[in-house]
Amino acid sequence: MKKTIKDSLKSLVADRYLLVLSAILVLSAISFAVYIGLNVRPSELQLVSHCSAFGVTHLYRDQWYYLLAFGFFGLLAAAMHTTLAVKLLTIKGHSLAIMFAWFGIAIIILAWMTAYAVINIYVNINACTI
Repeated sequence: MKKTIKDSLKSLVADRYLLVLSAILVLSAISFAVYIGLNVRPSELQLVSHCSAFGVTHLYRDQWYYLLAFGFFGLLAAAMHTTLAVKLLTIKGHSLAIMFAWFGIAIIILAWMTAYAVINIYVNINACTI
């Protein structure tokens, strides 16, 4: 197990392009989690967490701490994409690992856009009730 991890890290360091992409992915996920942590404010308001076309209630509401899950998602997505990109580098080669790292960056960007929209609505609702 140790040998596999060491070999994977050696191959990651040898491939500078994947190393830079992985660093960008991890740093963007950390900054995303910090952004979420700084912008979420405790409140008694409930926000729409998800919607469904099935059932009587189409909009489901949750408490403010549901927004913290966005930050955890970003960190988990970055960790998984970095790990899988390194694994793909050793098994399948350079091009597939690079593609997977770019997909991870795209997922973090999309999660940031979604979280920004939800937090912007959440902050505006909070400002109106005060």
